[in-house]
Amino acid sequence: MSHNSFGHLFRVTTWGESHGPAIGCVVDGCPPRLALTEVDIQPFLDRRRPGQSRFVTQRQEPDQVRILSGTFEGLTTGTPIALLIENTDQRSKDYGEIRDRYRPGHADLTYDLKYGIRDYRGGGRSSARETAMRVAAGAVARKVLEGVTIRGALVQMGADHIDRAAWDWAAVEENAFFCPDRAAAARWEAMLTEARKSGSSLGAVIEVVAEGAPPGLGAPIYGKLDADIAAALMGINAVKGVEIGEGFAAATLTGEANADEMRMGPDGRVVFGDNHAGGILGGISTGQPIVARFAVKPTSSILTPRRSVDRFGQEVEVLTKGRHDPCVGIRAVPVGEAMVALVLADHLLRHRAQNPDAPAEARLPRN
Repeated sequence: MSHNSFGHLFRVTTWGESHGPAIGCVVDGCPPRLALTEVDIQPFLDRRRPGQSRFVTQRQEPDQVRILSGTFEGLTTGTPIALLIENTDQRSKDYGEIRDRYRPGHADLTYDLKYGIRDYRGGGRSSARETAMRVAAGAVARKVLEGVTIRGALVQMGADHIDRAAWDWAAVEENAFFCPDRAAAARWEAMLTEARKSGSSLGAVIEVVAEGAPPGLGAPIYGKLDADIAAALMGINAVKGVEIGEGFAAATLTGEANADEMRMGPDGRVVFGDNHAGGILGGISTGQPIVARFAVKPTSSILTPRRSVDRFGQEVEVLTKGRHDPCVGIRAVPVGEAMVALVLADHLLRHRAQNPDAPAEARLPRN
């Protein structure tokens, strides 16, 4: 199987399966002399860790990360950084009944069609368990992005949206949903409890905002920053849609409403009247906050029986036992943050390589 690496100058390769002995990644291209220990990575993994509330999978994984290479005396050396997390709470017996059956909504069928073999234990390589390593690698990327703040929030569960007028970043860490609207979080608790009891699941929309990114990241034509962010977010398990800035809502605006007007600020910086573009124009960052959203489908592993087929061509009924997230979008919040961090770190290093004297703020070039 190929295509387990992404990035150019800041490059990440992940490995491992849901029910294997461990998962891991190699981060290559990280600059030297950056302070890095396990303590810098663990808090991000703790936010994604399973078993923290009744609204996520009850698989109990401590997700303790180990740095195996690439640092010396607490500093990066510029050599590949190898990270490892052991799997400690696998229950492969939970998947015995679907060994030969294809779960609707999962990659079971397509893996068999493509490779002729699949690891049915928790989905193997296609499991969201792999995303723990993306979060770990994202923590390393944040070290490269000094001065850049990347935050994510759940802004919709099922058909229920947050009230953006009530947005409070402090609320994100106060509830089990990473929700910036306290009233919406209370509603979602009841919604998801009902979904769990009925053997069903719910989808979600996550918004990631990166503030402090310098202008000039990204490149025409095939290295656009928004295209790479979209690809990175679309590569997260269960994601079915991505938008930047206004996204699909831009189609409902007029040209004059959508255009972000500009003026000169008193300090010589370009000031934007709005940010419909989500901080990216022509595939290149403007210096404004970069805003991306992605939609996560309802968890496909549910207790409600669904019609399917098995690998022998027989029609069967499938229900998935085991420990699963009733809304996988909840734990996708730190994963989305990590993917944006990885893309920005890669583009920042590429930008510095091509434009070492580029301004760090949105100032006009002057002769």
